[in-house]
Amino acid sequence: MLTHINERIALNLRNARLVRNYSQEYMGLQLKISQNAYSKMEMGRTRITVESVFKIAHILQVDIYTLLDIKQLAVV
Repeated sequence: MLTHINERIALNLRNARLVRNYSQEYMGLQLKISQNAYSKMEMGRTRITVESVFKIAHILQVDIYTLLDIKQLAVV
């Protein structure tokens, strides 16, 4: 279940970033992490913290619900 959630969030991060036409390098700089670390978030290879979700939402100018895709997640 958590793997599915991580994959969904990772896809949403990527899509929101691409809409803004921001690079992974730019996102890393804004978050004070490496481009590689940010890339791992988008690939679902690292778990993203709630704090990071809020920061990314702010940078991308979207609400956290867009990144979390609350409507699509079914927690059992």
